[in-house]
Amino acid sequence: MFYHNLKGKKKDITSIALIGTGHFGTAVLIQSLRIKELYVAAIADRNAEAIRRAASNAGLRDDDIRFCSSRDEVLAAMKSGILAAVADAMLLMDLPIDTIVEGTGNPEAGAKHAKAAIENGKNVVMVSKETDSCVGPVLLKLAEEKGVVYTPVDGDQHGALIELAEWARSLGLHVVCGGKSRDAEFIYDKDNATVTVYCDNGITIKETKTVQLSSDEVRLVEELDDSAANRILERKHILDKLDKRGGFDLCEMVIAANALGLKPDTELLHDAIVRTAEIPEVLAPKNDGGILSDDGIIEVITNIHERREAGLGGGVFIVVKADNAYSQMILNTKGCISNRKGSVALVYKPYHLCGVEAATTLVSAGLYGLSLINSSYRQSYDIVQEAAVDLKRGDLMGNDHDERLLTHMVPASPISPDAPVPAHMLNGRRLKTDVPKGTLITYSMIEQPEESILWELRAEQDRM
Repeated sequence: MFYHNLKGKKKDITSIALIGTGHFGTAVLIQSLRIKELYVAAIADRNAEAIRRAASNAGLRDDDIRFCSSRDEVLAAMKSGILAAVADAMLLMDLPIDTIVEGTGNPEAGAKHAKAAIENGKNVVMVSKETDSCVGPVLLKLAEEKGVVYTPVDGDQHGALIELAEWARSLGLHVVCGGKSRDAEFIYDKDNATVTVYCDNGITIKETKTVQLSSDEVRLVEELDDSAANRILERKHILDKLDKRGGFDLCEMVIAANALGLKPDTELLHDAIVRTAEIPEVLAPKNDGGILSDDGIIEVITNIHERREAGLGGGVFIVVKADNAYSQMILNTKGCISNRKGSVALVYKPYHLCGVEAATTLVSAGLYGLSLINSSYRQSYDIVQEAAVDLKRGDLMGNDHDERLLTHMVPASPISPDAPVPAHMLNGRRLKTDVPKGTLITYSMIEQPEESILWELRAEQDRM
């Protein structure tokens, strides 16, 4: 990138404090310590062992980090050039630092920390997509009023997609469809006529599942014909036993949709199973031979490929078109994969590097006052939950990995008894009534919290 050549920065180094040392947060810490423009002043996690593990992974010695229990102790550690570690993240809010990195993954904690950071004049880099999916626009408004930055993060899929789509738009290209490829990939074994799901998130490898194909089914997997829509539905049917997309896949994409002005074509998304080269053929409007009823669509795909082929698991993509035939010809002949009609082309990034990429966001926010989003960020869509099984009164609702729940992307609505509850406001709430399978869960069905900054922010966002 060219951030280092931007003019107008007031200093050469920006300071950060990191909240949360999970998978993403650990990578943020590790890579930030290796970026000369960044000074990592403090780290917070209620689990001291998680802090020690993250510090160890970052190559820090025991005497490079000091556990503190007060603001004065944190300031003393910072003065000594030692990384301060705390259990209570609120100790970080009025420190002399530029940016708070919120990486707890907890929607309520994320709301509490982001609001406090902004009120204390800190930039907020929001790693916790769970919070952003519910109240990101109101946090951006509060930050703008305070004169600080609020931004999603490079390295997660919504951040990578926002950056890719905005790049295309800055060139005068039209984004027909944008989306992500799920981390799980379907591996086609041509010799044995099987498809196996494989997912490696760097920590655990999911149990693999395999589907045996008949000769007719092999043809469905190997190529598309002129009827892309029918082939995609048939593929999904024969591979139905394999791993399906989760609610967490839609969490990232609802943020991107709200930031980019994209929309779902269907509440559940098409969730097509496609080779990389098939994306522009399938995710194009119907009048171009694709399956979309319109353009400006947000999507999730599952990438299928042979073991010897490069995959797209975890990557992001845009399907674009140029208004000028000459420019479209350049897209089609200079490296982009186009559809058969040559009317749209694929641009993709076959990876997202999580916390390894986050440093560009931290530097951009702290030194240049830049965000991945702007004031056009609106809560146009929510992700909400349908009961995938019969649920009982008193059941505790989980997060977007809860297999009892099926996630939809729908137009956003304000808090009211009959409105569906955004997925991460539902997380941790108990049902007040039985909920039959196939029912969207509404506010009237759940016990609402007596005190919640997340819910308060959502109410304020509704008033916006």
